Amino acid sequence: MDIARFKKLPIMGILRGLEPDIFEPLMNAIISSGLETLEIAMNSKDAAKLIREAARISNRRIMVGAGTVLNMESLKTALDSGATFIVMPTLVPDVVEYCVKNIIPVFPGALTPQEIYDAWNAGASMVKVFPSGLFGPSYFKEIKAPFDNIELMACGGVTPENIRSFFSNGASAVAFGASVFRKELLLKKDFASITQAINKLVSQCQGH
Repeated sequence: MDIARFKKLPIMGILRGLEPDIFEPLMNAIISSGLETLEIAMNSKDAAKLIREAARISNRRIMVGAGTVLNMESLKTALDSGATFIVMPTLVPDVVEYCVKNIIPVFPGALTPQEIYDAWNAGASMVKVFPSGLFGPSYFKEIKAPFDNIELMACGGVTPENIRSFFSNGASAVAFGASVFRKELLLKKDFASITQAINKLVSQCQGH
């Protein structure tokens, strides 16, 4: 992952639990939406294969990483599959330490002020505040008051209606998943609606 590129369009998609047969058309829909950063959760079936496929299909148009990396074994699998950044729902110290040492962008998850502080001090590229939707954009303003140097990524509850509010309250980036990659749309193979939904978020993110 080129972290400078991510900061220019600081929005990340999250894929989890997909059926392999829809993966290629879904990737093509994601590429056409303008999204540039995609995380594939390691607790998905055939996650390693999906990461390799995502990298192949996108051909560097999208930066592909791994999420839900909870231990060193999962980290090794992700990196061997071609993941270029690592995301997790919490702070896993040895995973973060390895990523920092090897200059791999890493986004550990945190929620409370103490957790956010610990994740940043461990070497986070940004701290994934999760689940952001339960606390809302105003929580970011409160956190940034004492921690103005800590970069935060909002994850959970990000919508076209509130995305700008997350940024204006101090988020450096946002992430979205099931709210856009909805099961009913995937079952119907309604990739056009998914493209449209992502495009709406991406356009809200540009020049935030």
